Amino acid sequence: MATSPQTFIETFNNKDEEFNNGKNIEKIVIPMIQRDYAQGRDGDEANRVRVRFLEALYDAVAENPITLDFIYGDIKANGVMTPLDGQQRLTTLFLLHWYAAKRDNIEEHEYNFLNNFSYETRYSSREFCIKLVAFHPSFAMTIREEIIDQPWFPLDWLKDQTVSSMLIVIDAIHERFFDVPNLWKKLRAGAISFHFLPIKDMDLTDELYIKMNSRGKPLTQFEHFKAELERNLREFDPNVAYRILEKIDVAWTDMLWEYKDDNKLVDDEFLRYFRFICDVLCYRLDGSPQGKSDDEFDLLKEYFGSESKTISENITVLEQFFDCWVNIDESSPSAYLEKYMSYEYEHGKIRVERRYQIDIFEDCLKNYADIVGGRNRKFPLNRIVLLYSIITYMLNRNSITEEDFCRRLRIINNLIRNSEDEISDSVNRVGGNRMPAILRQVDSIIKDGVFDDNAGINFNSNQIEEEKDKLEWCKDTRNDIENMFELEDHPLLYGQIGIIGLDHALLFPRFKSLFECNWDKIDCALNATGDYVQTERNKWRFQMGTSKGTIDTAWRDLFHVGSNTGYEKTREVLCKLLSKSDSFTDDILQNIANAFIDECEEQQEYCWRYYYIKYPSFRPGRYGKYSWRNYEINPYEMLALWAKEHWSTNSRQPFLHEIDGGKINKGDCGWSLLYENLKVKCLNSAFVVCDAETDEVLNRVEIAQSDAGIDIEDRINKGKKIVAELLSNN
Repeated sequence: MATSPQTFIETFNNKDEEFNNGKNIEKIVIPMIQRDYAQGRDGDEANRVRVRFLEALYDAVAENPITLDFIYGDIKANGVMTPLDGQQRLTTLFLLHWYAAKRDNIEEHEYNFLNNFSYETRYSSREFCIKLVAFHPSFAMTIREEIIDQPWFPLDWLKDQTVSSMLIVIDAIHERFFDVPNLWKKLRAGAISFHFLPIKDMDLTDELYIKMNSRGKPLTQFEHFKAELERNLREFDPNVAYRILEKIDVAWTDMLWEYKDDNKLVDDEFLRYFRFICDVLCYRLDGSPQGKSDDEFDLLKEYFGSESKTISENITVLEQFFDCWVNIDESSPSAYLEKYMSYEYEHGKIRVERRYQIDIFEDCLKNYADIVGGRNRKFPLNRIVLLYSIITYMLNRNSITEEDFCRRLRIINNLIRNSEDEISDSVNRVGGNRMPAILRQVDSIIKDGVFDDNAGINFNSNQIEEEKDKLEWCKDTRNDIENMFELEDHPLLYGQIGIIGLDHALLFPRFKSLFECNWDKIDCALNATGDYVQTERNKWRFQMGTSKGTIDTAWRDLFHVGSNTGYEKTREVLCKLLSKSDSFTDDILQNIANAFIDECEEQQEYCWRYYYIKYPSFRPGRYGKYSWRNYEINPYEMLALWAKEHWSTNSRQPFLHEIDGGKINKGDCGWSLLYENLKVKCLNSAFVVCDAETDEVLNRVEIAQSDAGIDIEDRINKGKKIVAELLSNN
């Protein structure tokens, strides 16, 4: 069996008796059963393989000589070698030596051996190789174009996949190697070599050779990946390479088998998880994958190549991140994860939104490679943090009790769900790349149950403080911790309970009871209890609850600390309402609203909340968004928005809509009623009638108000009378 490396030039007609075990190779022929030359094919995978192989060859002639993998083949008595494995590499070496000979003006007798490389797959492939060796390009245009323009080149040859691939690779070689001086000399000196192993030395039969070659299948991306990973690891430590590759083929594949695709392979799943691991390595080095290549071969070079300064640590992480799933006690990763996550509140588990999989490992395996906007977002950053948290526990189970992990994972989940704006790995966003600091914070919480105040800017600071307060609160054995956990998992709170607060623990279970009722009745009862409206940052848009049980963003915005002002006011009103009953029903809420209406009518003082509660048209309910021109001074000049962020033709001034909804003027976004030649507007203390075209005020009817600016007559009843008179006069 040959062990000494040889060059492409040395392969032909070497008379050394020890060379190739005395079997001289005088000609290399790609047999008919072999597939076409594929390195010049179109497509992302073929391009990636071609570029990477040529880059490796370029590095070899420029600086670092390379020995390629074994090439297997059968040598006949006449000296003709037919390759079993290595056809693609041999063909590329043939083209590279042809290019070097022609570019460096080498004497014909030196490169004449190239005539001994041929294809039997097709007549066109065989003839093309003969014509190519005799051809001398001028390099005045692309070599491909010049060859196609030759009289000896029939255009039908372009239909031959081998020929068309060779043409593409020739141009790719010229593009990469044109500036390499003395290229031929460097090739002769052994810059590129390989080991050749005769097939007979492998104890393989001709029948098996035929069977293996007759598959005609190109190497998959994963097979190329494994080969390069093995090569990198062998350079680092052959024993490590053997151990890792054995795990890939056996233990890790067995573990991933539950997640195999329809093609009965786990190749893509492996590569997606590998990308996840590399992104973690990047974050741990205080970097960001944003703007970097996510090609697995580039990642191999960066983290597992000879130039990586942290290759030892990276190999350890790679092995640990796969082994942890192999070493679980449960039957599968899916069964393991179901112990800690649920779609509903369950003791000892965190709550997961239904848009996400409980099996976050499978989610990673299936979706991590899906790229949106330059980086992966189908498996978003919040999922990366959660999966990292679980793996961190799995790697430290000997020092963390399961009970402690469940509590710490709950903290992480609360932080994740309330840090949507903070979880970022973009260096261009305000706050920059927070992922390295976030992972450091995760390490501290999961491993030690404490917050690392020196981790750097990480999760939402308000939520961090709340979680610290909860930890202290939970130390008091008199407190009902489970009630707090259940409150955290309410779908409107996402783990943030400040809207009630730890100082109102008796109200925790009442919140769930309240929001099992009709949301419209909750909204009315809250308004009857007090003014809970919040002002958005822009000062003209305001947030209230919604009557629709399918859109909960309004309530979530109200119950979470953000840029709105009035959060404390909402908290005060909510707690006051929760204090009115141990539990809630629709009837209880309706009675609260009715009592407020009765009180207003009895006192003949009609604040805007009176109208809001009494008339359903004031509560369009979609997003709970309203607009006031000046909330403090003119509370009756309000506009109910239909859209989430702006006025639209569906907006409406609710007083006017209740007076004559069919005449709402869509042209001015609902601020007036429009009749044939007149408009009616509702101001803070009066109705005005205007000319429809000029907007000139034709009549103004005052609305009686108290010294505090509160209506003391029902403006809707008054408005209906004004409109009736207006229509009768016209």
